[in-house]
Amino acid sequence: MAKPPFLPFLLFVASALLSTSCSAAPRKIVAFYELKKGDFSVKVTNWGAIITSVVLPDSKGNLGDVVLGYDGLGPYINNSAHFGAVVGRVANRISGARFVLNGKAYRLSKNSGNNTLHGGHRGFSHVIWTVKEKVDGEFPYITLYYHSFDGDQGFPGALDVFVTYKISAPYELSIAMHAKSLNKATPVNLAQHSYWNLGGHGSGTILSNTVQIFASKITPVDANLIPIGTIVPVSGTPYDFLKPTTVGSLIDKLSSGYDINYVLDQPIGSNGMRKVAVVKDGYGSGRAFELWANQPGVQFYTGNFLNNVKGKGGHIYGKHAGLCLETQGFPDSVNHPNFPSQIVNPGEDYKHNMLFKFSF
Repeated sequence: MAKPPFLPFLLFVASALLSTSCSAAPRKIVAFYELKKGDFSVKVTNWGAIITSVVLPDSKGNLGDVVLGYDGLGPYINNSAHFGAVVGRVANRISGARFVLNGKAYRLSKNSGNNTLHGGHRGFSHVIWTVKEKVDGEFPYITLYYHSFDGDQGFPGALDVFVTYKISAPYELSIAMHAKSLNKATPVNLAQHSYWNLGGHGSGTILSNTVQIFASKITPVDANLIPIGTIVPVSGTPYDFLKPTTVGSLIDKLSSGYDINYVLDQPIGSNGMRKVAVVKDGYGSGRAFELWANQPGVQFYTGNFLNNVKGKGGHIYGKHAGLCLETQGFPDSVNHPNFPSQIVNPGEDYKHNMLFKFSF
Protein backbone atom coordinates (compact mmCIF):
# COMPACT_ATOMS: atom_id res chain seq x y z
CA MET A 1 0.00 0.00 0.00
CA ALA A 2 1.09 3.60 -0.48
CA LYS A 3 3.14 5.11 2.31
CA PRO A 4 2.10 8.45 3.83
CA PRO A 5 4.26 11.31 2.50
CA PHE A 6 5.72 12.00 5.93
CA LEU A 7 6.80 8.40 6.50
CA PRO A 8 10.53 8.59 5.67
CA PHE A 9 11.12 11.20 8.39
CA LEU A 10 9.09 9.27 10.93
CA LEU A 11 10.84 6.04 10.04
CA PHE A 12 14.11 7.73 10.90
CA VAL A 13 12.70 9.05 14.19
CA ALA A 14 11.23 5.67 15.17
CA SER A 15 14.42 3.85 14.26
CA ALA A 16 16.56 6.31 16.18
CA LEU A 17 14.35 6.01 19.25
CA LEU A 18 14.68 2.24 19.41
CA SER A 19 18.11 1.51 18.02
CA THR A 20 20.52 0.05 20.56
CA SER A 21 23.52 0.67 18.34
CA CYS A 22 24.12 3.42 15.81
CA SER A 23 25.81 1.08 13.39
CA ALA A 24 24.83 -2.51 14.17
CA ALA A 25 21.20 -3.44 13.51
CA PRO A 26 19.49 -2.67 10.20
CA ARG A 27 16.86 0.04 10.35
CA LYS A 28 13.36 -1.23 11.04
CA ILE A 29 10.55 0.10 8.89
CA VAL A 30 7.30 1.41 10.34
CA ALA A 31 4.25 1.38 8.10
CA PHE A 32 0.47 0.98 8.02
CA TYR A 33 -1.25 -2.18 6.77
CA GLU A 34 -4.86 -2.92 5.85
CA LEU A 35 -6.92 -6.08 6.15
CA LYS A 36 -10.09 -5.87 4.10
CA LYS A 37 -13.07 -8.10 3.37
CA GLY A 38 -15.89 -6.36 1.51
CA ASP A 39 -16.88 -3.22 3.39
CA PHE A 40 -15.18 -4.39 6.60
CA SER A 41 -11.59 -3.24 7.10
CA VAL A 42 -8.99 -3.19 9.84
CA LYS A 43 -5.82 -1.09 9.71
CA VAL A 44 -2.77 -1.69 11.87
CA THR A 45 0.76 -0.39 12.23
CA ASN A 46 3.80 -2.29 13.42
CA TRP A 47 4.57 0.54 15.84
CA GLY A 48 3.19 -0.94 19.06
CA ALA A 49 1.19 -3.56 17.07
CA ILE A 50 -1.55 -0.92 17.08
CA ILE A 51 -5.02 -1.21 15.57
CA THR A 52 -5.47 2.25 14.04
CA SER A 53 -8.97 1.79 12.57
CA VAL A 54 -11.86 -0.63 12.32
CA VAL A 55 -14.41 0.33 9.66
CA LEU A 56 -17.79 -1.36 9.26
CA PRO A 57 -21.32 -0.39 8.19
CA ASP A 58 -24.16 0.77 10.40
CA SER A 59 -27.76 -0.44 10.02
CA LYS A 60 -28.26 1.94 7.06
CA GLY A 61 -25.09 0.86 5.27
CA ASN A 62 -23.07 3.94 6.23
CA LEU A 63 -19.43 3.15 6.96
CA GLY A 64 -17.83 4.33 10.17
CA ASP A 65 -14.53 3.94 12.01
CA VAL A 66 -15.30 2.63 15.51
CA VAL A 67 -11.93 2.86 17.31
CA LEU A 68 -10.25 5.97 18.68
CA GLY A 69 -6.86 6.90 17.30
CA TYR A 70 -4.68 9.48 15.60
CA ASP A 71 -3.98 10.75 12.10
CA GLY A 72 -0.59 9.52 10.90
CA LEU A 73 2.23 7.90 12.82
CA GLY A 74 3.58 10.91 14.72
CA PRO A 75 1.13 11.02 17.67
CA TYR A 76 1.40 7.25 18.14
CA ILE A 77 5.10 7.61 18.99
CA ASN A 78 4.06 8.98 22.39
CA ASN A 79 0.52 7.51 22.62
CA SER A 80 0.16 7.92 26.37
CA ALA A 81 -3.44 6.68 26.07
CA HIS A 82 -2.20 3.43 24.46
CA PHE A 83 -4.80 3.76 21.69
CA GLY A 84 -5.16 0.39 19.94
CA ALA A 85 -1.85 -1.02 21.18
CA VAL A 86 -0.68 -4.38 22.43
CA VAL A 87 0.49 -3.67 25.97
CA GLY A 88 2.99 -5.79 27.90
CA ARG A 89 5.19 -7.56 28.94
CA VAL A 90 2.63 -7.27 31.75
CA ALA A 91 -0.53 -5.28 31.12
CA ASN A 92 -2.16 -3.14 33.80
CA ARG A 93 -0.37 -2.19 37.02
CA ILE A 94 2.31 -3.83 39.13
CA SER A 95 2.39 -2.51 42.68
CA GLY A 96 5.61 -0.79 43.72
CA ALA A 97 7.17 -1.68 40.36
CA ARG A 98 8.57 -4.84 41.91
CA PHE A 99 7.88 -8.51 42.49
CA VAL A 100 9.63 -11.60 43.81
CA LEU A 101 9.95 -14.70 41.63
CA ASN A 102 11.75 -17.90 42.67
CA GLY A 103 13.27 -16.08 45.63
CA LYS A 104 14.70 -13.18 43.62
CA ALA A 105 13.37 -9.61 43.71
CA TYR A 106 12.94 -7.78 40.41
CA ARG A 107 12.63 -4.00 40.16
CA LEU A 108 10.83 -2.60 37.14
CA SER A 109 10.51 0.66 35.24
CA LYS A 110 8.23 3.08 37.13
CA ASN A 111 5.86 4.98 34.87
CA SER A 112 2.72 5.40 36.99
CA GLY A 113 3.78 7.00 40.25
CA ASN A 114 5.70 4.30 42.09
CA ASN A 115 4.08 1.57 40.02
CA THR A 116 4.59 -0.03 36.61
CA LEU A 117 1.82 0.42 34.05
CA HIS A 118 1.49 -1.63 30.83
CA GLY A 119 5.06 -2.88 30.88
CA GLY A 120 6.93 0.31 31.74
CA HIS A 121 8.24 3.35 29.89
CA ARG A 122 9.16 1.29 26.85
CA GLY A 123 6.58 -1.42 26.96
CA PHE A 124 5.43 -3.34 23.91
CA SER A 125 3.17 -0.45 22.88
CA HIS A 126 6.19 1.79 22.26
CA VAL A 127 8.47 -0.39 20.14
CA ILE A 128 8.74 -1.41 16.50
CA TRP A 129 7.40 -4.88 15.77
CA THR A 130 8.58 -6.92 12.78
CA VAL A 131 6.04 -7.89 10.13
CA LYS A 132 6.54 -11.64 9.82
CA GLU A 133 3.72 -12.31 7.38
CA LYS A 134 0.87 -10.49 5.66
CA VAL A 135 -1.61 -12.47 3.60
CA ASP A 136 -4.52 -11.08 1.60
CA GLY A 137 -7.35 -13.15 0.21
CA GLU A 138 -10.61 -14.48 1.60
CA PHE A 139 -9.45 -14.31 5.22
CA PRO A 140 -6.64 -11.72 5.33
CA TYR A 141 -4.25 -11.57 8.27
CA ILE A 142 -1.01 -10.02 9.47
CA THR A 143 1.44 -11.46 11.99
CA LEU A 144 3.78 -9.17 13.95
CA TYR A 145 6.78 -10.21 16.04
CA TYR A 146 8.81 -8.64 18.84
CA HIS A 147 11.79 -9.95 20.78
CA SER A 148 11.92 -8.68 24.35
CA PHE A 149 15.41 -9.06 25.80
CA ASP A 150 16.38 -10.36 29.24
CA GLY A 151 16.10 -7.37 31.60
CA ASP A 152 13.71 -5.43 29.33
CA GLN A 153 12.11 -2.82 31.65
CA GLY A 154 13.44 -4.95 34.53
CA PHE A 155 11.62 -8.18 33.59
CA PRO A 156 13.60 -11.43 33.72
CA GLY A 157 14.29 -13.58 30.69
CA ALA A 158 14.14 -13.20 26.94
CA LEU A 159 10.69 -13.46 25.38
CA ASP A 160 9.53 -13.97 21.80
CA VAL A 161 6.10 -12.41 21.19
CA PHE A 162 3.73 -12.73 18.24
CA VAL A 163 0.35 -11.15 17.52
CA THR A 164 -1.87 -12.06 14.57
CA TYR A 165 -4.80 -9.90 13.45
CA LYS A 166 -7.16 -11.74 11.13
CA ILE A 167 -10.53 -11.15 9.49
CA SER A 168 -11.65 -14.70 10.20
CA ALA A 169 -15.24 -14.41 8.90
CA PRO A 170 -17.49 -11.64 7.60
CA TYR A 171 -17.42 -8.88 10.23
CA GLU A 172 -15.28 -10.92 12.62
CA LEU A 173 -11.85 -9.88 13.90
CA SER A 174 -9.73 -12.51 15.61
CA ILE A 175 -6.63 -11.64 17.61
CA ALA A 176 -4.09 -14.25 18.67
CA MET A 177 -1.24 -13.28 20.99
CA HIS A 178 1.46 -15.85 21.62
CA ALA A 179 4.65 -15.60 23.66
CA LYS A 180 7.43 -18.05 24.49
CA SER A 181 9.83 -17.70 27.41
CA LEU A 182 13.33 -18.54 26.18
CA ASN A 183 15.55 -18.82 29.23
CA LYS A 184 13.98 -17.67 32.53
CA ALA A 185 10.63 -17.76 34.27
CA THR A 186 8.83 -14.47 33.73
CA PRO A 187 5.37 -12.96 34.13
CA VAL A 188 3.45 -12.45 30.87
CA ASN A 189 0.07 -10.78 30.63
CA LEU A 190 -0.63 -9.15 27.26
CA ALA A 191 -3.71 -7.06 26.45
CA GLN A 192 -5.16 -5.37 23.39
CA HIS A 193 -5.95 -1.74 24.29
CA SER A 194 -8.41 -0.49 21.65
CA TYR A 195 -10.93 2.18 22.65
CA TRP A 196 -14.32 1.40 21.09
CA ASN A 197 -17.13 3.77 20.19
CA LEU A 198 -19.64 1.96 17.99
CA GLY A 199 -21.36 5.19 17.02
CA GLY A 200 -18.11 6.25 15.37
CA HIS A 201 -14.85 7.36 16.92
CA GLY A 202 -15.89 11.01 16.91
CA SER A 203 -19.56 10.61 17.83
CA GLY A 204 -19.35 11.68 21.48
CA THR A 205 -19.31 9.68 24.70
CA ILE A 206 -20.08 6.02 25.22
CA LEU A 207 -22.36 6.71 28.20
CA SER A 208 -25.46 5.65 26.27
CA ASN A 209 -23.85 2.40 25.08
CA THR A 210 -25.33 -0.78 26.52
CA VAL A 211 -22.80 -3.20 28.01
CA GLN A 212 -23.18 -6.72 29.35
CA ILE A 213 -20.21 -8.36 31.08
CA PHE A 214 -20.43 -12.05 31.95
CA ALA A 215 -18.79 -11.68 35.34
CA SER A 216 -20.29 -11.76 38.82
CA LYS A 217 -17.13 -10.68 40.65
CA ILE A 218 -14.41 -8.03 40.46
CA THR A 219 -10.95 -7.52 41.99
CA PRO A 220 -11.38 -4.22 43.92
CA VAL A 221 -8.56 -1.68 43.88
CA ASP A 222 -7.00 0.98 46.11
CA ALA A 223 -6.64 4.69 45.32
CA ASN A 224 -3.78 3.92 42.93
CA LEU A 225 -5.91 1.37 40.99
CA ILE A 226 -3.88 -1.54 42.38
CA PRO A 227 -5.89 -4.65 43.36
CA ILE A 228 -6.05 -5.12 47.12
CA GLY A 229 -6.03 -8.90 46.69
CA THR A 230 -9.68 -9.74 47.31
CA ILE A 231 -12.40 -10.94 44.94
CA VAL A 232 -15.88 -9.58 45.67
CA PRO A 233 -19.38 -9.86 44.11
CA VAL A 234 -20.73 -7.12 41.87
CA SER A 235 -24.31 -7.63 43.10
CA GLY A 236 -25.76 -4.43 44.51
CA THR A 237 -22.87 -2.28 43.27
CA PRO A 238 -22.41 0.07 40.28
CA TYR A 239 -20.17 -2.64 38.78
CA ASP A 240 -23.05 -5.01 38.04
CA PHE A 241 -23.29 -5.51 34.26
CA LEU A 242 -24.60 -9.07 34.36
CA LYS A 243 -27.68 -7.78 32.56
CA PRO A 244 -27.43 -5.31 29.65
CA THR A 245 -26.96 -1.88 31.24
CA THR A 246 -26.18 1.56 29.86
CA VAL A 247 -22.71 2.73 30.85
CA GLY A 248 -23.99 6.08 32.12
CA SER A 249 -26.76 4.72 34.32
CA LEU A 250 -24.59 4.18 37.40
CA ILE A 251 -21.29 5.84 36.52
CA ASP A 252 -22.05 8.87 38.70
CA LYS A 253 -21.76 6.61 41.73
CA LEU A 254 -18.05 6.22 40.95
CA SER A 255 -15.38 8.84 41.50
CA SER A 256 -14.23 8.95 37.87
CA GLY A 257 -15.63 6.05 35.88
CA TYR A 258 -15.01 2.36 35.33
CA ASP A 259 -11.45 1.04 35.50
CA ILE A 260 -11.69 -2.40 37.09
CA ASN A 261 -10.91 -6.06 36.42
CA TYR A 262 -13.87 -8.42 36.15
CA VAL A 263 -13.55 -12.11 37.06
CA LEU A 264 -15.23 -13.95 34.19
CA ASP A 265 -17.87 -16.61 34.90
CA GLN A 266 -18.35 -18.38 31.60
CA PRO A 267 -16.51 -21.69 31.08
CA ILE A 268 -14.21 -22.22 28.14
CA GLY A 269 -16.31 -23.49 25.23
CA SER A 270 -15.68 -25.78 22.30
CA ASN A 271 -14.06 -22.87 20.42
CA GLY A 272 -11.42 -22.60 23.16
CA MET A 273 -12.84 -19.30 24.43
CA ARG A 274 -15.46 -17.95 26.82
CA LYS A 275 -18.05 -15.23 26.17
CA VAL A 276 -16.77 -12.06 27.80
CA ALA A 277 -19.08 -9.16 26.92
CA VAL A 278 -21.63 -7.68 24.55
CA VAL A 279 -21.62 -3.98 23.61
CA LYS A 280 -24.40 -2.17 21.72
CA ASP A 281 -24.28 1.38 20.42
CA GLY A 282 -26.68 3.85 21.99
CA TYR A 283 -26.76 6.34 19.11
CA GLY A 284 -29.00 4.42 16.72
CA SER A 285 -26.31 3.01 14.42
CA GLY A 286 -27.39 -0.54 15.23
CA ARG A 287 -23.75 -1.58 15.64
CA ALA A 288 -22.85 -4.12 18.30
CA PHE A 289 -20.15 -6.64 19.08
CA GLU A 290 -19.67 -9.79 21.09
CA LEU A 291 -16.25 -10.33 22.67
CA TRP A 292 -14.91 -13.82 23.28
CA ALA A 293 -11.53 -14.72 24.82
CA ASN A 294 -9.65 -17.42 26.69
CA GLN A 295 -8.41 -15.29 29.62
CA PRO A 296 -9.80 -15.29 33.20
CA GLY A 297 -10.41 -11.54 33.44
CA VAL A 298 -11.33 -8.40 31.52
CA GLN A 299 -10.52 -4.79 32.38
CA PHE A 300 -13.49 -2.51 31.75
CA TYR A 301 -12.26 1.06 31.26
CA THR A 302 -14.34 4.06 30.19
CA GLY A 303 -11.66 6.50 29.02
CA ASN A 304 -11.62 8.37 32.33
CA PHE A 305 -8.26 10.02 31.67
CA LEU A 306 -8.99 11.30 28.16
CA ASN A 307 -8.86 15.09 28.18
CA ASN A 308 -9.17 17.06 24.93
CA VAL A 309 -7.06 14.61 22.94
CA LYS A 310 -6.79 15.55 19.25
CA GLY A 311 -7.81 12.42 17.38
CA LYS A 312 -8.51 11.31 13.84
CA GLY A 313 -10.13 13.76 11.44
CA GLY A 314 -9.70 16.64 13.87
CA HIS A 315 -12.11 15.14 16.40
CA ILE A 316 -11.42 15.95 20.03
CA TYR A 317 -11.71 13.05 22.44
CA GLY A 318 -12.89 13.99 25.91
CA LYS A 319 -13.64 11.95 28.99
CA HIS A 320 -15.62 8.76 28.19
CA ALA A 321 -15.12 9.11 24.41
CA GLY A 322 -14.43 5.39 24.18
CA LEU A 323 -14.51 2.21 26.20
CA CYS A 324 -11.97 -0.58 26.54
CA LEU A 325 -12.59 -4.24 27.26
CA GLU A 326 -9.10 -5.63 27.77
CA THR A 327 -9.14 -9.39 28.28
CA GLN A 328 -6.27 -10.33 30.57
CA GLY A 329 -4.94 -12.18 33.56
CA PHE A 330 -5.71 -10.49 36.86
CA PRO A 331 -3.75 -7.26 37.44
CA ASP A 332 -0.75 -7.40 39.79
CA SER A 333 -1.03 -11.18 39.96
CA VAL A 334 2.73 -11.39 40.60
CA ASN A 335 2.08 -9.88 44.03
CA HIS A 336 -1.10 -11.82 44.85
CA PRO A 337 -0.56 -15.60 45.14
CA ASN A 338 -4.32 -16.16 45.33
CA PHE A 339 -4.76 -14.79 41.78
CA PRO A 340 -4.28 -17.05 38.74
CA SER A 341 -0.59 -17.22 37.96
CA GLN A 342 0.78 -15.41 34.92
CA ILE A 343 4.26 -16.93 35.20
CA VAL A 344 5.60 -18.53 32.01
CA ASN A 345 8.55 -20.89 32.50
CA PRO A 346 11.33 -21.47 29.95
CA GLY A 347 10.05 -23.39 26.96
CA GLU A 348 6.42 -22.77 27.87
CA ASP A 349 3.91 -20.92 25.72
CA TYR A 350 1.57 -18.08 26.65
CA LYS A 351 -1.53 -17.96 24.44
CA HIS A 352 -4.17 -15.25 24.49
CA ASN A 353 -6.95 -15.44 21.93
CA MET A 354 -9.79 -12.99 21.29
CA LEU A 355 -12.68 -12.78 18.87
CA PHE A 356 -14.81 -9.72 18.09
CA LYS A 357 -18.12 -10.56 16.35
CA PHE A 358 -19.61 -7.38 14.91
CA SER A 359 -23.24 -6.88 13.84
CA PHE A 360 -25.34 -3.94 12.69
